[in-house]
Amino acid sequence: MKIPGVPPPDLPDLVRADDRISFLYLERCVIHRDSNAITATDAEGTRHIPAATLGVLLLGPGTRITHQAMMLLADNGSTAVWVGEQGVRYYAHGRSLARSSRLLVAQAEAVTHRDRRLAVARAMYDMRFPDEDTTALTMQQLRGREGARVRRSYRQHAQRTGVTWNNRDYDPANFANSDPINQALSAAHVCLYGMVHAVIVALGASPGLGFIHTGHERSFVYDIADLYKAEITIPVAFDTAATDSTNIPGDTRRAVRDRVHDAKLLTRCVIDIRRLLLSGTDDTDDNRDIVNLWDDTTGEVASGTNYEEWPEE
Repeated sequence: MKIPGVPPPDLPDLVRADDRISFLYLERCVIHRDSNAITATDAEGTRHIPAATLGVLLLGPGTRITHQAMMLLADNGSTAVWVGEQGVRYYAHGRSLARSSRLLVAQAEAVTHRDRRLAVARAMYDMRFPDEDTTALTMQQLRGREGARVRRSYRQHAQRTGVTWNNRDYDPANFANSDPINQALSAAHVCLYGMVHAVIVALGASPGLGFIHTGHERSFVYDIADLYKAEITIPVAFDTAATDSTNIPGDTRRAVRDRVHDAKLLTRCVIDIRRLLLSGTDDTDDNRDIVNLWDDTTGEVASGTNYEEWPEE
């Protein structure tokens, strides 16, 4: 029986992940399909985006997407993530961009093996101190070094902007009870968490399997976000608090949005996650449809094989 509609492409016909548009953000439009293209329609007209060249579609405020469009994304190995304005909130996601579980398996293996987990955690700290030799420092010493770095960053930006800084003091249950700079920091960090969360789930990694943070559903999100706070959210928060803003949360979110875009942070985040979990190995072949069977001696054996005739040990 012939299946109605445009047939999905064969796997070899799909565009390599490296050659795709990595993340495409859309807002305030209706998203549909026209043959093998995703269409985005707003007051200015309709734009066509070849689905085979799309990696991750970020659906911002005011978007409506049809069932046919979601089918086309799935057929072409793409994914959709529902986000806030310019990706500064994470709400939900479709399937992972990767067909392979390689990244997720590498993450799970590393986080459950003490030495591998320590190596990833140390690599995360090393990224904060690129000009220092931290090989002889313990995890406790690295945490202390990181705490001093963050406090120093607060003081430097307070001096740069003239914002009065006492300490990081906020109540998650009462946002308005904080002073302007702590409100700005909280708003900025939440935006960063949303962006990082969207990247993690798009790649097929687990947001809950953290290396430094642990025990929370977003532990890995916090791990990765901490790599960029001193560069992105802390300066943005102090810049916003130094203005006469009457809407600290909104102005901070927009400023973080712009800084993330200018710094090309989505692309950097993808590269950093792969480097941390795969130890610099190439992971560009995530779109392979490979299913193996687990074996307790060899690790993996081929699927699609009848093992009935194999001699028993």
